[in-house]
Amino acid sequence: MSDKNLKIYCVTNKEVNFINDKTHILSWAGDESPPENYVSCNTGENIYYKEKFYSELTFHYWYWKNILPNEDEDDWIGFCQKRRYWIKVSSEKNINKQNLNDYLITEPLKNWSEYDAIICKPIKVSGAKKIKILKRGWKNFIKDPTILFNKKKQNIFLHFEMHHGYGNLEKAINELDLENKEDFLNYVKSNDSFNPHIMFISKAKIMNMWFENLFSWLERCEKHFKFDNLNIYDTRRLFAFLAERYLSYWFRKNTIFKEENWIQLDNF
Repeated sequence: MSDKNLKIYCVTNKEVNFINDKTHILSWAGDESPPENYVSCNTGENIYYKEKFYSELTFHYWYWKNILPNEDEDDWIGFCQKRRYWIKVSSEKNINKQNLNDYLITEPLKNWSEYDAIICKPIKVSGAKKIKILKRGWKNFIKDPTILFNKKKQNIFLHFEMHHGYGNLEKAINELDLENKEDFLNYVKSNDSFNPHIMFISKAKIMNMWFENLFSWLERCEKHFKFDNLNIYDTRRLFAFLAERYLSYWFRKNTIFKEENWIQLDNF
C-alpha cells in the first residue's frame, strides 16, 4: 500500500448507523455485545475489562497489540469517535448526521506527505467564568488567588484540576520518566489550549511509539488511581482524560504534525 491509503477506525459504544462502513471501520469498545458488523476489542491480547476507565483506549490497546504489527508501514491509520469525526471543511455549519458522510476525511489530504501525524485542531480552556473557577477550582484559588483574573494561569493544568480531580494530574506526571515529567508539566502549565479527544492519524511507526509510551505510563498510574475509587463522571474515565492531555504534548514533541478540522455531533 502507498501513502494514498487511509484507514479510519470509528470507536464507539453505541451503534453509529449513519456512518458509511465502507470508509470507516466501525469498532466496538462498549461493555455490551458488539453489533454484527463491528470490530470488537475483546479478543487476543486486550484490556477490555478496563473500558469504564480507559474508554476508547481499550480499543486502541487491542489494535496496537493485535493488528498494528501487520499493518503496512506506509499506510495512514487513524481514530475517531462515535460523536467526533475528521472533516475536510473548516466550518461545521449545516453538517448533521444525514449529510455527514459528504464531509468526512476518507483519504489522505494533499499535503499530508509533509507530516508524521495529524491531530485535532485545539480547544481553548482559559476564560472560564469566575464563579466556576471558585466552585470547581477553589483549592487552586486558595493557593493562588490570581488565577481568577490572570488568564495565563487558567491553563491546561488548572482545567484538569477543576474537572478531573485535584492533584490527580500531578500524581500521574510524577510517573513519567524524568525528561517527559519536566517537559509535560511545563507544557500543561504554560498553555491554555490542547488538541482534544484522543483522535490522531499517523503511520505505523509513530503509532507504535505513541502506544508504547502511553500505555506503559498509564499502567504505572494505576497504583495511584484504583478503579473502585473512580466512581463519579469527573474521574471515572480518568485514564482517558490523562491520555487526552498527554497526546497533545507528545505529538507536538515527537512528530511533525498537522492540525485538521473535526466536528462534534450534539444530541447523540
